[in-house]
Amino acid sequence: MATEEIKEMPKSWAMVGGDGPQSYTQNSSYQKGVVDASKEMVTEGIKDKLDFKSLGFDSSNDTFRIADFGCSVGPNTFFAVENIIKAVEHKHHAQFNNSPPLAFQVFFNDVPTNDFNTLFKTLHSSRKYFAAGLPGTFYGRLLPKSTLHFAYSSYCLQWLSKVPNEVVDSKSPAWNKGSIQCDGLKKEVTKAYSAQFQSDMNTFLNARAQEIVGGGLMVIIMAGLPDGIFMSQAGVGMYYDLLGSCLVDMAKLGVISEEKVDSFNLPLYYSSSKEIEEIIKVNGNFSIEIMDSLSHQIWKTSKKSNIEVSVSGGRAVFQGLVEEHFGSEVVEKTFEHFAKKLVDNFSIFDGAAHEHIDHFILLKRHFN
Repeated sequence: MATEEIKEMPKSWAMVGGDGPQSYTQNSSYQKGVVDASKEMVTEGIKDKLDFKSLGFDSSNDTFRIADFGCSVGPNTFFAVENIIKAVEHKHHAQFNNSPPLAFQVFFNDVPTNDFNTLFKTLHSSRKYFAAGLPGTFYGRLLPKSTLHFAYSSYCLQWLSKVPNEVVDSKSPAWNKGSIQCDGLKKEVTKAYSAQFQSDMNTFLNARAQEIVGGGLMVIIMAGLPDGIFMSQAGVGMYYDLLGSCLVDMAKLGVISEEKVDSFNLPLYYSSSKEIEEIIKVNGNFSIEIMDSLSHQIWKTSKKSNIEVSVSGGRAVFQGLVEEHFGSEVVEKTFEHFAKKLVDNFSIFDGAAHEHIDHFILLKRHFN
């Protein structure tokens, strides 16, 4: 059964809920920029690659089913879904000029601890689709076979299903003492993270291959690195290093234990396009129709604004991880210290050798 294939993921993977000043809803402008930057590519991809006749549609009224895997609490998911629906409507009209309009069903997926209450409270009353919540990790089956015509996942698949066991094992060559991320400086750590990413991506692709009809499309947008570049060379890696240094400082002050810091690692892996391409080809369930990188502004112009966005955005994403590992009482201190560190060290981002990239991938499900 499908439920037997679904892995359990920690509750801390969920973004900060609600719509308050520290929520993901109020602090996901970068992710909104990714949605905006990908809009034209999604539209063109649907125009060029979606074929209703091969999907089994005819000129009679029918239902087109979409899922957003890793939707969080909004509002970015709503913008993405509206873009997709508009493009699908245009393509449908081009293929069946005088046919009745399509009906749409949209599945909003995220981990069970995601704030679905906020998500559905903010659904547009004038939406053109039937909405359904889909709780559970996307690293496993979530829907019956051949349910979907279009799948979408934005800024989620750089999140692993778990931190690799080796990097938190003090007896392993891949023990990641001194860092909270896969910075690329220790080959054993990189190998462990890469292996976990390959396993997770393969699980994701296999699950979606069951759920998407032959000829159906899937858009994946995820954070990554230019080929041959380490996280330690990129601005985002420096950002995570600063967060890690805050935890080290707090351990020195006795606020948290050194052992706790040594065992804390971010479940994030920024892959290269070559690595992703190889995984997709070996998996064999999808053809790569488009593979490119997005271009959009990472920082705003004002330094003060940059720091505020960097701290609040980081907290909205990582608060759950920090709270689960170190306890709720240290969350405020951690991010206050992080804000001060960013003020003192913000110039390092100007000297970053590289920026991370955002991969845009359009896949088509093979016909069985």
